[in-house]
Amino acid sequence: MSRNRVLYTEDRVRALFARMRGALHQQHFEHLCEMADLRKELDQVRAEYEALRNAVFAREKAEGDLELLRRDRERRTSIAEGRAVWLH
Repeated sequence: MSRNRVLYTEDRVRALFARMRGALHQQHFEHLCEMADLRKELDQVRAEYEALRNAVFAREKAEGDLELLRRDRERRTSIAEGRAVWLH
C-alpha cells in the first residue's frame, strides 16, 4: 500500500477554491448592501436629530422672548401704577 496516496485531485481543489471564492464575493456584496442600508438609516437619524435640535433651539428662543415680553409688561404695569422701576 502506497503512503503517498492522492486524497484530492487538482481539479477538485480548484473547484473547491472557485466555490469558496464565489462565496466570498457573495458575502462581500451582501456586506456592501448592508453597509449602504445602514448609511441611509444613519443619514435619516442625523436629519431627524438636526430637526429636533432646531425645534429645541426655536422653543428656547421663543421662551426667552416670552420672558422678555413678560418683564416688559411688568415694568410697564409698574410704571403705570407709579411704582419705582429699575430701567436697566
